[in-house]
Amino acid sequence: MHPEPCQIEYAVVMKTPHASSSLLRCLRLGAAGTAILALLACATPPPAADKPKLLVFIAVDGLPQRQVLAYRDQLAPDGLARFLDRGAWFSNAHYGHAFTVTAAGHATMLTGAYPHRTGIIGNDWRDPVTGTPVYNTQDPSARYIDHATKPFDGTSPKNLKVETVGDVLRRADPRSKVIAISGKDRGAILPAGKTGTAYMYMAQSGSFASSTYYMAEHPAWVKAFNDGKPAHKYFKTEWKPLLDEAAYSRSLPDRQVWYAPGGQLPMALGAGDEIGLNFYSTLLRSPAVDALSLDFARAALDGEGLGQDDAPDILAISLSAHDYINHAFSAESRMSHDHLLQLDRMLQSFFAELDAKVGKNNYLAVLTADHGFTPASQTLQNRGLTAGRQSAGQTLNKLGEGLNQRFGEAKWVLGFSASSILFDRQLLAQRGIDSNNMAEAARAVLAVEPGLGAIYTRKELDGNTRVGEPFFDAMRKSWHPEVSGDLQTVVQLNWMFTGSSAATHGSPHVYDTHVPILLYGPRWIKPGQIDQRVEVIDIAPTLARWFGVPVPAASEGRILPLIAP
Repeated sequence: MHPEPCQIEYAVVMKTPHASSSLLRCLRLGAAGTAILALLACATPPPAADKPKLLVFIAVDGLPQRQVLAYRDQLAPDGLARFLDRGAWFSNAHYGHAFTVTAAGHATMLTGAYPHRTGIIGNDWRDPVTGTPVYNTQDPSARYIDHATKPFDGTSPKNLKVETVGDVLRRADPRSKVIAISGKDRGAILPAGKTGTAYMYMAQSGSFASSTYYMAEHPAWVKAFNDGKPAHKYFKTEWKPLLDEAAYSRSLPDRQVWYAPGGQLPMALGAGDEIGLNFYSTLLRSPAVDALSLDFARAALDGEGLGQDDAPDILAISLSAHDYINHAFSAESRMSHDHLLQLDRMLQSFFAELDAKVGKNNYLAVLTADHGFTPASQTLQNRGLTAGRQSAGQTLNKLGEGLNQRFGEAKWVLGFSASSILFDRQLLAQRGIDSNNMAEAARAVLAVEPGLGAIYTRKELDGNTRVGEPFFDAMRKSWHPEVSGDLQTVVQLNWMFTGSSAATHGSPHVYDTHVPILLYGPRWIKPGQIDQRVEVIDIAPTLARWFGVPVPAASEGRILPLIAP
């Protein structure tokens, strides 16, 4: 039998402050009898009347914690400020794995497990035997409903190796519903888990669709939403700054030479006389796709009757535009600054509707992010810091040349696989070359690359032999023995791999790991700022406690140190 969340808390209480303050106080005073009573009370699932009727779980893709506070004085009264002023928020919340990318983060949030358990080591990787590319949520057996499906489209959680809080909740009470919505397939499919239902924005049509993994056809409320063609209202509109020009003095001006095309506001949405793929895709890099996602969430609230009975439900919403905007222009840009303010106003409106439809004391809201964001190299250099870009292609070419000198001419390396480098294992076996020797030789070649930091081999990661060395623990949490390659790499501080983006993420450095964890639910949470370090894996066991269900089986998190009201 899987232990209840509080039993896990008791197991770690002597090693960490991640436990209820009342229990810690009892143990420190040696009041054994009182501590036992506290444990018994904690381990007992809450009465049905005390459980949230609805969990509204919001993930803002690519939102670093530094941005939440940078514009606090410009927030609306009841958007993000609802969490900061009247909810509980953690100033020191982080991911603990090294390769901080969208799929890995979304797989962690509601499972309480890092990639070394979830198997979602990146957005994509290579099959370690064949070298064939693998997309994190691809599943050839499932297709999009009413939409064309390409070979590497995300259609199911087949590659997710663990369960979510929603899976546990639905096993405890099949009446509970888990609905996940996102502008990206992975942002919906991974939080939905194995037994929830995912809906994603379709750039080919401007509508939302699920896949045949979940159902044969869409329910009536989805068809009605899509029939209304809600994306079309944005055609030939403009994304205009919300505030006066002077309000953006703390962010970078528009039209930086290193921005992607279109790096200025106002920004036109749609051009020409036809509504098509180009227009629908453009919406992904604007506030419009988040507005559409929240509109679809409103339709789901009504269509599925979420939060309307005594079976708790989960509505997971991943808002994707911020990541697209930060990649194109960086988190320090005016576009990113304004987008956060636009999103803040959207959330204020959405929360008001939740208060009316579900009741302020009936739902719990949690907001986090799947990763932070590295400042653009140009921004860091302007601050007087050493920063740069490492070319992935050139790195592989240099590695190939170095290995050829040592082992003879051959294509020894199949390529990057998430954050690891994958050797051609079949070729190594044919030539009788020990993979450990190959890995050591490869590390020696890569050690001179200026943009690479720590590099560890499969043997070291599998044997856990370099504990305490820089980023080893974080890299090990990003490495799955059945999925990952042979040499795990980390970029140097303030460096990024070269690509088409102005800025990116994917490192174990603080700017990529430091994300918000914000909670609101006056019935369950006492407001306040909490400075103790916590991790995103702590969210899942905390939610399990509130729902009165066991933690997900693979969870490695601990109860968030919250104080009950």
